[in-house]
Amino acid sequence: MTSGSPRIGIIADTSLQGHLLSSAVRGQGYEVVVNSDPGNIEARWLASDALDLWVVDLNHEDRWQDFLDRLLEDTPVPILFSDGQAPARNSPHYPRWERRLLSKMLDYVGRPRVDVKLDTLKASKPAINIPTPKEFHKVKIGPVPERIWMLGASLGGPAAVKAFLDCLPAELPVAFILAQHIDSGFLETLAGVLCRDNSFECRVGYDGEQLRHGTVLIAPVEYEIAFTDTGRVVSTGKQWEGPYSPSIDQVVNNVSTRFGDRAGAIIFSGMGNDGSIAGPAMKQRGAPVWAQDADSCACSSQPDSMRDTGCVSYSGTPDKLALALVEYVRQDIRSKVH
Repeated sequence: MTSGSPRIGIIADTSLQGHLLSSAVRGQGYEVVVNSDPGNIEARWLASDALDLWVVDLNHEDRWQDFLDRLLEDTPVPILFSDGQAPARNSPHYPRWERRLLSKMLDYVGRPRVDVKLDTLKASKPAINIPTPKEFHKVKIGPVPERIWMLGASLGGPAAVKAFLDCLPAELPVAFILAQHIDSGFLETLAGVLCRDNSFECRVGYDGEQLRHGTVLIAPVEYEIAFTDTGRVVSTGKQWEGPYSPSIDQVVNNVSTRFGDRAGAIIFSGMGNDGSIAGPAMKQRGAPVWAQDADSCACSSQPDSMRDTGCVSYSGTPDKLALALVEYVRQDIRSKVH
């Protein structure tokens, strides 16, 4: 859950635009206090400091000029004018429109405050115990990982990712890279929590670390990472682009461009739409993109946004995603043998 998130008021002169703006703002973790057309805004809201930002989108500004003059004169709150009609949620242009909106909001009110609540992730038994397929025992584990899966998560993500990892057999021949929206001060704690009750090794994937089967590397917050052909982590020398650190979109892109159809991605619980720009391109490169189902998410905005792009081929609970991954890898090994 978000705690003390910035309070947003939305003014739009069409109900559709008001709905799209409200959904986008709420999906990023902000609190929408007012959502109205100009003609129905109560005067008390214009003069109130109960908001942190007005987001305004008017298709017919000339019709509402008197209202705009009053808004600009009376409100003590900053005003952000949206840059045009939002595309449909299933449009390929929607993720970038939403990203632009969020980037502008950050200049006014900053990020929503999110408590990842790592201290609540107590030891628990996995939902299912997936047996190790016999095909896994035939895999020769070398220094270069054969399969690299990217995990993306935000609000509610640590619990979902942990539940997913806890179900997997230790012999799974997959290397994981996790992009989790989190404060850098919690990275080491997150690494300890995620693999506390399973056989995976988990650590922060700083420059020089190596992707390996049976290992979960967590993308650092401080700088962007890319990968060599052999799976070594390298710093690009740049900060992550966009409003999130680490950027799920950039990790998805850097994994899929480097490893092609050897890669895959799973988007877990979270706010916003991070990942939905790079996800379709990953699918085009022949790599699967999966997502946690909405009902099992603490916040489903992130996986829902990925589904809206049409690139997600499978959705499930964390344990079902684990089961699907084991079967996917088993079939992949069999196809290479026969």
